[in-house]
Amino acid sequence: MPAPIRLRELIRTIRTARTQAEEREMIQKECAAIRSSFREEDNTYRCRNVAKLLYMHMLGYPAHFGQLECLKLIASQKFTDKRIGYLGAMLLLDERQDVHLLMTNCIKNDLNHSTQYVQGLALCTLGCMGSSEMCRDLAGEVEKLLKTSNSYLRKKLVPQLVRILKNLIMSGYSPEHDVSGISDPFLQVRILRLLRILGRNDDDSSEAMNDILAQVATNTETSKNVGNAILYETVLTIMDIKSESGLRVLAINILGRFLLNNDKNIRYVALTSLLKTVQTDHNAVQRHRSTIVDCLKDLDVSIKRRAMELSFALVNGNNIRGMMKELLYFLDSCEPEFKADCASGIFLAAEKYAPSKRWHIDTIMRVLTTAGSYVRDDAVPNLIQLITNSVEMHAYTVQRLYKAILGDYSQQPLVQVAAWCIGEYGDLLVSGQCEEEEPIQVTEDEVLDILESVLISNMSTSVTRGYALTAIMKLSTRFTCTVNRIKKVVSIYGSSIDVELQQRAVEYNALFKKYDHMRSALLERMPVMEKVTTNGPTEIVQTNGETEPAPLETKPPPSGPQPTSQANDLLDLLGGNDITPVIPTAPTSKPASAGGELLDLLGDINLTGAPAATPAPASVPQISQPPFLLDGLSSQPLFNDITTGIPSITAYSKNGLKIEFTFERSNTNPSVTVITIQASNSTELDMTDFVFQAAVPKTFQLQLLSPSSSIVPAFNTGTITQVIKVLNPQKQQLRMRIKLTYNHKGSAMQDLAEVNNFPPQSWQ
Repeated sequence: MPAPIRLRELIRTIRTARTQAEEREMIQKECAAIRSSFREEDNTYRCRNVAKLLYMHMLGYPAHFGQLECLKLIASQKFTDKRIGYLGAMLLLDERQDVHLLMTNCIKNDLNHSTQYVQGLALCTLGCMGSSEMCRDLAGEVEKLLKTSNSYLRKKLVPQLVRILKNLIMSGYSPEHDVSGISDPFLQVRILRLLRILGRNDDDSSEAMNDILAQVATNTETSKNVGNAILYETVLTIMDIKSESGLRVLAINILGRFLLNNDKNIRYVALTSLLKTVQTDHNAVQRHRSTIVDCLKDLDVSIKRRAMELSFALVNGNNIRGMMKELLYFLDSCEPEFKADCASGIFLAAEKYAPSKRWHIDTIMRVLTTAGSYVRDDAVPNLIQLITNSVEMHAYTVQRLYKAILGDYSQQPLVQVAAWCIGEYGDLLVSGQCEEEEPIQVTEDEVLDILESVLISNMSTSVTRGYALTAIMKLSTRFTCTVNRIKKVVSIYGSSIDVELQQRAVEYNALFKKYDHMRSALLERMPVMEKVTTNGPTEIVQTNGETEPAPLETKPPPSGPQPTSQANDLLDLLGGNDITPVIPTAPTSKPASAGGELLDLLGDINLTGAPAATPAPASVPQISQPPFLLDGLSSQPLFNDITTGIPSITAYSKNGLKIEFTFERSNTNPSVTVITIQASNSTELDMTDFVFQAAVPKTFQLQLLSPSSSIVPAFNTGTITQVIKVLNPQKQQLRMRIKLTYNHKGSAMQDLAEVNNFPPQSWQ
């Protein structure tokens, strides 16, 4: 075979490649020639071929077939062969591969070699990729070399690390070990790494290192990569040991200077290191916020991703507006692979640090408009909950969403939220009540045109069509002039090939026909959906540099026992676990309490405290009733044959709120009692978000229908009515535990009460 080309010629040839494909072709051709030479056991050019193979490995191409050739070079008697062989072993082998154990005998022989340079090669290789087995077998040889007076060998394992490092940085020019004006940088890096291991979780060792680390950080030249490598190792050591706060700030400032370097690798290393330290040294990293944000515009995708992650880590309540402005601009212009992570990060930051509800809503809508196809699955229900809870923003939000989807249905999550809001607050849209911006003039027919176009659009998914159909159905109780048109649209989809859409349409048709008397109550506006967490002590948490109490989204309890103890009182009152749940005809919008608060009176009884399922915000109650013995009565407003003359009672009277019970019983089915509650308010302010809940023993069955409103007017100018149906087949004395929650005078109120004074005519 002809002599293979030299390494220098290979490098020159590869650099002439104009495309990646051309470079791969050159590499494959050369690899084929190297394989042929290895198969023919060509000892003359083995060293040259392995050197070329290592260069290809550094370019990222596979070179594992050269591992055994490295072992043959190590066994050679020529120093040039050993040098390439040991270099190949350090690059191509590690302690996880069994083939490295074949080197043990060669390294042992070379540690006892008469030439210090061969001994140095063996020591470097052992330190780089030696396994526990190799180190155990070669410990004796290494110990001998530690006692030698040869400085060339002793610097491979050094006892007085700090002293030697200080001598290195303070010594003058040494041509034998100088690299770009820095004395023996490889030894400095190794010493710094060893110091990092020794100083971890060790106060005394860390204190002894502080001075020398500060000297290295301030005296190292940064104009060359050699100096930057030493500074980087210094920063890692400072961050890993128990260093002083001033030294940590110095290390972060070094990383901040790295961000201004023209070398992409150095910028990437700096961003990665800052990301690791941002939680422990947040304020120091914040000083470099503007430089970090500028990295979002970098052309390198790796730098861009690290800058995005670090930017989100720096967001707090003080800089939320400025940081979100930059991140939203980044979301507009970034590559598709960044949009999902960026949108998710904006959602989390906005939820945690939003300065106002309007800003929060505007920010989420901006994300949905820009990257709606990339957002998380829970983005739609979370935004719906946010909008629902922002009562004063309903008119503004529905107007913004209406304008956002005009003629553009490409962002499906945005269309889903818009459809839900139009269904809920369509009356506010057509009335032009928006005060935050100039109201638009929209007719009922124009609103229905938009929703119908969503239904027939090719871009609409099945879920989006479900939102649109439900919205149209809700508008039947909010619009006055287009009810017949709505009936026609709903009836058309009763024969849709989409099973989900067909089922909704059939049930909505039943609402118009058989259950029209229930339609207004079932389709009324959703109440505030509160996030409730378990009660517990307020914890101090560190959130991106701001120490603040952890918010507990729980209602402040009134005077008296906590909800958990109240639930226990309920058990004591009604006989331990002998409690029956309320079976509602319409799902509640309140999430279940994770602490078993009042034992989830509107869901399944769960004494373990596991949360009950929460219905989707956009759903409309299904007509199919739960398995309950009162099903035959659910289609009638009240009984036709009733027993009257049962005296009413006052079940609750406190803080201006009065609850009265009136009773009716069926002559044909005397086991069923219908209780109508009437809630009145004698104070000077309305009670809002009123919710009535009840529990009875398990010998009873109880069904709670929808209330007439959620607001109890002030000055007794009106009442809330709600119907409870109780099945009492054993004719036992009726007992009930009720829970009341409402907002009054800016405070969230809740209370429990026992009702034991039911008249005998109501249950005997």
